[in-house]
Amino acid sequence: MMRFIEKKGKSMDILKEGRRVFDIEIEALQKTRDALDDTFIDILNLIIHCPGKVILTGMGKPGHIAKKLAATFASLGTMYYQI
Repeated sequence: MMRFIEKKGKSMDILKEGRRVFDIEIEALQKTRDALDDTFIDILNLIIHCPGKVILTGMGKPGHIAKKLAATFASLGTMYYQI
């Protein structure tokens, strides 16, 4: 099993790098969790009680996220339209 790879002339420990990336993502998720406030509840209530369709837009990565959210909303019974 290969634990090290060469990248740009430097040896990289694959497991160490993988753990470093997870640590960065965990920290970002914790910051997002800690920033949640009543605005989060307000947004959810607007989506849940929307009398029409929820419109999601985005290009590139935001577009992919919009598609994933649209699929989630559809599975929960919320009408949506993804542009």
